[in-house]
Amino acid sequence: MFIYNVTTHVHHAIHKQWLQWMQEKHIPNVMATECFSKHQFVRVLETDESEGVTYAIQYFAESKALYNRYVEKFSATLKKETTDKWGNQIVAFRSLMQVVN
Repeated sequence: MFIYNVTTHVHHAIHKQWLQWMQEKHIPNVMATECFSKHQFVRVLETDESEGVTYAIQYFAESKALYNRYVEKFSATLKKETTDKWGNQIVAFRSLMQVVN
């Protein structure tokens, strides 16, 4: 099992709109690629929230091949859509993890 993690810091000014967009549009679009079997959306606690709120979303892929398919066919378009909509009001960092047991 592979976990594609996207951690995003969201400015307070757009926090509610971004959260709704993630839940109603972006996450469903990512899941519609059929590269991930499930996801988990969490708020990161114990961080400096003076300029915004931090969230992490984890998408679970059954194989590296499915993750690679996502990167090759869908990732660029979905990242561009996010950047076009939110610009520099968010900062995202992505990582890939492998479950070891």
